[in-house]
Amino acid sequence: MSVIPAAEIPTVSLLYRLKKLTPATFDSPAVAPKPSQSFNDRIGLIRGDITKLEVDAIVNAANNSLLGGGGVDGAIHRAAGPRLLKECRKLNGCDTGSAKITGAYELPCKKVIHAVGPVYNSEFKAESEEDLAGCYTTSLELAVQNNCKTIAFSALSTGVYGYPSHDAAPVAIKAVKEFLEGEDGDKLEKVVFTTFVSKDVDAYNHWLPIFFPSTEPEAEEEWEDIEGGESAENGKEVEEEAEASKVELPEVPTGEPTADGPATKKQKPNSDEKS
Repeated sequence: MSVIPAAEIPTVSLLYRLKKLTPATFDSPAVAPKPSQSFNDRIGLIRGDITKLEVDAIVNAANNSLLGGGGVDGAIHRAAGPRLLKECRKLNGCDTGSAKITGAYELPCKKVIHAVGPVYNSEFKAESEEDLAGCYTTSLELAVQNNCKTIAFSALSTGVYGYPSHDAAPVAIKAVKEFLEGEDGDKLEKVVFTTFVSKDVDAYNHWLPIFFPSTEPEAEEEWEDIEGGESAENGKEVEEEAEASKVELPEVPTGEPTADGPATKKQKPNSDEKS
């Protein structure tokens, strides 16, 4: 799988236009969020390998040690090379619900933000939500502080940490939307949700239209009027964007890190966390 530039990562706007995302339906117009073309043009969604995204920063699903592990964490460490692990060793770990930033080394991105999501506990769901939201908010803050304009998130905590994808996705999307609505929101040009396994794909396909409703016309007559008035140049642009959105799902990493590489991913709860 080749490197994918930030500009070629499909936006919510494009996915609606290509009918890859289905607009949400609401019981009452009063409960539907106001559609925003600006947000839809800046929110990206892609299914693929986050280590292949040429964005300013990618967000790693790290553990408290920040020394690597399995899944996405291990894949990022392997792709970045041993210098990433050396830098991470100097960071003295990271608290759950927070994040730290490093260089990207051999990755096509510029920075890696290591966010430590919570191990899901249904008995303390509110605390899990707070920690998960904290990962996204802190990552976005770090991106802005380090002049990163484009950032891609992996689906934090939905792997071995057991956070149900349909519970995690709305927490993640809400945190991102609230940041974009804040004073630093306009400093980000693109925020990408990167899915890998089908359960995360289904969750984001369901929840993104709820938080970011379509601004596209719904009636077929309206589509015909708009499409009839498009120039050949616009038509070509849409075709090129459509091709860019066709990303193959990479193979799931199966190899475990060597003894000299990142440690096996296993989070040890902090003393102030619920067990």
